[in-house]
Amino acid sequence: MIDALPDLDATSLLALATEAVHARRQAEVRDLEVLAQWAAVHSSDPTEGPDGATARRLGNVLVQVGGDGTPGVQDFCLGEIALARGTGVMASRHALADVLDLQHRLPLTWAVCRRGECEPWVARRIAKLSRHLGADRVGLVDSAMSRMIATESAGRVLEVAEAKVIEADPDLHDERSEAERRRRFVHLGRTDELGLRMLIARLDAGDAAAVEATVRRVAEVIEPLHPEAHPDELRALAVAWLARPAELMTLLLEHTAAPDGELDPELDPEPVLPRALAFPADLLDALREIDLTPLAPKGVLHVHLHEAALHGRDGVARVEGLGPVTFGRLAELLARVDLRIQPVKDLSDRVRHTAYEHPESLRDQVHLVAGGDYWPYATSTSRNVDLDHPTPFDHGDGREPPPDQTGSHNSGPLGRRHHRWKTHAGYRSRQCGEGRYVWLTPHGLGFLVDHTGTHRIHPEKARMILEAPAGVDMYPG
Repeated sequence: MIDALPDLDATSLLALATEAVHARRQAEVRDLEVLAQWAAVHSSDPTEGPDGATARRLGNVLVQVGGDGTPGVQDFCLGEIALARGTGVMASRHALADVLDLQHRLPLTWAVCRRGECEPWVARRIAKLSRHLGADRVGLVDSAMSRMIATESAGRVLEVAEAKVIEADPDLHDERSEAERRRRFVHLGRTDELGLRMLIARLDAGDAAAVEATVRRVAEVIEPLHPEAHPDELRALAVAWLARPAELMTLLLEHTAAPDGELDPELDPEPVLPRALAFPADLLDALREIDLTPLAPKGVLHVHLHEAALHGRDGVARVEGLGPVTFGRLAELLARVDLRIQPVKDLSDRVRHTAYEHPESLRDQVHLVAGGDYWPYATSTSRNVDLDHPTPFDHGDGREPPPDQTGSHNSGPLGRRHHRWKTHAGYRSRQCGEGRYVWLTPHGLGFLVDHTGTHRIHPEKARMILEAPAGVDMYPG
């Protein structure tokens, strides 16, 4: 059919577009139905059987991922279905919560969705918006949404959904609104492919106005230094100055108000708040002579470079927490700090220890080689993870454990949830090379995780690697 597309006329292409969208919607519904059935198969409470005490101790309990009135699902079952779908655990957990809400709390909306008459993502969004409502209140949302989700645009549907959620329980909405007023935050988004990040803050109105006044003032001061910058870019550059308090104070002191402490109407024609730096002249002079470098922020910056970069070739550096940057951008970044170079770690070194615990030197090396959580399809690259022995540590028979079990040859970073599942839920893993790990799930799914990502492999190949004698090159290619 793909080859025949150039031969189709406009009418045929329009019909095919409609069919393709319907087929995609039906496929997404099928995916959600499979998730729901997996939950149904694993809906019995493992803590109520003969092994209930063990299940409770290990954490394999029923968890309710959906809203009020949805069935629970065994915690240990969530990992394997995520691997089968090729997603992270949380992505599959969110999808499961949505489909359980649709099936058990929003059945009218779900019926429209199952017929392929609406976008499944819109139905899922409605499920998420209404998840906090009690089972006795969510029906109002379901009734209203089922009547319009197939005939209105997504924007209008979601706007009405938000209103219906409020209408369903106004008192609960007021309680949540009050609680949200107490949930102030600052959020740093993910670094994009160009080395930029979003910074979002939720502040008290007065604090937000003060920050705005400071940003506006800094933007005015630095404008001559950036004649080509547009106003929004200037404000972004001004926000960056807030991260360098020593430089910021120096800048503002050099561009402060008149010597008598009065605000300069030319610089601040519409002051919202009194400027905190309107000091007497003698105090300003004293502050200008103070060494402000101790105020500079301190931290550890991890920069990854290919060996070719050290020989003057073009390349890209990867900065942990920032992502990939050009050498020019890296130079700008490092130029702003009091730089102290730490010893470079040779990742080709093999480090071995007899004890069960991973020393910090080994932890750092394992992270640099693995690049983050070695669970299949894991998204985390954080250093705040557990260090796992892929081949479980043998504590011996009460005397000294066998030597050389802890080291770069048998270590991998795992998030706490993934570590618990690997230890107690029937997963098997083994390190089979530098930064390379093989996995076999309880129901026989095989995966290889290495520097190129997660790859499905035949279960027998995974089992062969897991059971190969120690020291064998178990996955040479």
